[in-house]
Amino acid sequence: MPDLILHHYPMSPFAEKARLMLGHKGFSWQSVTIPSVMPKPDVLALTGGYRRTPLLQVGADIYCDTALICDVLEHRQPTPPLYPEHQKGVARVLAQWADSTLFWAAMGYALSPKGAAALFAKQAPEVGQAFAADRAAMRTGMVNLRAGDATAALRSYLRRLSTMVEEQPYLLGQAPCVADFAAYHPLWFIRVINPAMAGILEATPHVTEWLDRMAAIGHGTSSKITSTDAIAVAAAAQPAPLADDAFQDEHGIDLGSRVTVAAEVFGQEPTEGILRAATRTRYTLERTDARAGRLHVHFPRIGYVLREVRA
Repeated sequence: MPDLILHHYPMSPFAEKARLMLGHKGFSWQSVTIPSVMPKPDVLALTGGYRRTPLLQVGADIYCDTALICDVLEHRQPTPPLYPEHQKGVARVLAQWADSTLFWAAMGYALSPKGAAALFAKQAPEVGQAFAADRAAMRTGMVNLRAGDATAALRSYLRRLSTMVEEQPYLLGQAPCVADFAAYHPLWFIRVINPAMAGILEATPHVTEWLDRMAAIGHGTSSKITSTDAIAVAAAAQPAPLADDAFQDEHGIDLGSRVTVAAEVFGQEPTEGILRAATRTRYTLERTDARAGRLHVHFPRIGYVLREVRA
């Protein structure tokens, strides 16, 4: 099978989620380090507009959003599972909460004025300014939690997580699942990337023990390649044949139509292309790039908006 190529950068929380899932599955994978802020010309060559981190590339197929990346990894190697038998629905719902509500509370706390000052204390002022400006642009239209509200919410969420791991090693039982990886990465950001703010974890020792268990999973085996190399891989490949999944039309938009797909919130830059699939779980757009060639760009349905491009 084609190699897995993860496009990411070290301090990205969602990239840490993907890296740890790759380790959980025991994959060997190729690593492309991308910029943390715009411009990202090599990313856009692959996605056509989407700029959130990480991306998973498999030949000429580009998978956006870690929720979809979870499904791709599970399909490629079902064991050990990310979705526990008899708890698949609970695991997905808990993961969605962690990737959204828990994540934004953690970021509101970790990137508060005090947290941002600590995070960028050893870097030139323009680095922190560029990061703040970039993320402000990505949050256009979002309601942001104030630092005090985020802190109060995070303390409550930590207590709730603590009750889940007091008598079992992982959130839903004896083995980690998608919910653990989703809840782990925002707390990893606080603990590892901005440790000056990690004191909030001291009141929930069961959570820190769970974090230790998750960290021990590791990232599997990776090798570095450049973004230029990754684009060349895409250009030399063709998108994989699409699975024969039923077309699920919720919009009155036919397959073969020119459309855009964009995130509902945070990083709403659209990707435009030809709609090649709309299944119960994902959209697939075909697009062509001068450097990367013909691509299929895949998005999960949940959290994304499909629109027809009208002449």
